[in-house]
Amino acid sequence: MLYYLFQYLDKLDFPGAGMFQFVTFRAAMAALISLLFSVIVGAKIIRMLQQKQIGETIRNLDLEGQYSKRGTPTMGGVIIILSILVSILLMGKLENIYIILMIISTVWLGALGFADDYIKVFKKDKEGLKGKFKIIAQIGLGLIVGLTMYLSPDIVSRENTEVRVNNVIQEVQYLEQDVKTTNTTIPFVKNNNFDYRSLVSWMGDFADEAVWVVFVIAVILIITAVSNSANLTDGLDGLASGSSAVIGVALGLLAYVSGRVDFASYLNIMYIPGSDELMVFATAFVGATVGFLWYNAYPAQIFMGDTGSLTLGGLIGVFAVLIHKELLLPILCGVFFVEALSVILQVAYFKFTKKRSGVGKRIFKMSPLHHHFQKAGNAGIDALIQKPFIPITEPKLVSRFWLIGMILAVVAVATLKMR
Repeated sequence: MLYYLFQYLDKLDFPGAGMFQFVTFRAAMAALISLLFSVIVGAKIIRMLQQKQIGETIRNLDLEGQYSKRGTPTMGGVIIILSILVSILLMGKLENIYIILMIISTVWLGALGFADDYIKVFKKDKEGLKGKFKIIAQIGLGLIVGLTMYLSPDIVSRENTEVRVNNVIQEVQYLEQDVKTTNTTIPFVKNNNFDYRSLVSWMGDFADEAVWVVFVIAVILIITAVSNSANLTDGLDGLASGSSAVIGVALGLLAYVSGRVDFASYLNIMYIPGSDELMVFATAFVGATVGFLWYNAYPAQIFMGDTGSLTLGGLIGVFAVLIHKELLLPILCGVFFVEALSVILQVAYFKFTKKRSGVGKRIFKMSPLHHHFQKAGNAGIDALIQKPFIPITEPKLVSRFWLIGMILAVVAVATLKMR
């Protein structure tokens, strides 16, 4: 909204109004607004939740300091969602199709997570919203995003082609016209574009239509996987919010370079007109998560609940798809990926060994993975991996996961030139 106000003031030669035409300026302002909003309004929301006694129910996991968290307010993801929405509504170009999709995704995922937390807290049902309803909602969002990318004339790109002399790249050129594409960037690969069409090329004349079916299915799987992975990661104070902030910084940078033809040419990646506006959303996202950390860092004064974790993961998935960088997610979201993988492996191995011998065995002392490091080795748990024998304290464990996330974010961005 402020963008349009200052656009009008710029026509009247109002001093400084022209600054709002620059994405970088509005991105900085969006980060500042969401950060301040989450810190200031967050305190009031925490007090309100405390007064209404909306506290977290703690399961007995036999972890150090576990019961000290009992009664801590939950559903704090509302703070993150409101901070993002207020910031982007003030600083974003609201007619930009990418911003529209991110706003819809924020509201959609926020409502899903809120419904889950509401059932847990107010209905006293610790299972929350049934899993099938969560999946249906995530599939619905994937359909909205995927079909919009297919049908909207505003979502286009210009594919990069190399001009080589003696097998040395002299320059990167782009098609003159904007085109619909199902290409995406592959990390570490010299010819770095992968086209989903190659999966259905055997269909001949029907490949052009079938590829979009494949693409929409891929979008659904990506959004669902990242959303649920972030949800599993939300088990320690500040872990999910801090990790998401790191990912948000990397995604903002990727969106900016993808939307600038000069940077896209230098990095030899697809040029996506209008995607640089997503940098404003990314900085609002980072500001909101960092502001939330003011209260969520150890010892947490509030938990984000599924309202926050499902939303953060889903937004990361949608964002990556929109800038055609979804194949970078296993690296960029490595912390989320490993946490989810630990649960899958633990459950699969337990069922496999129980079926074979009648006694279920474990790979880790506990899953998700962060709880494994909180358990002492040889503490009566029959697990294949007993190290570390001495439990790692929660603040140190979270800090180490953050550092790993930062390293992975740098690697993910560096893959654009590591080819």
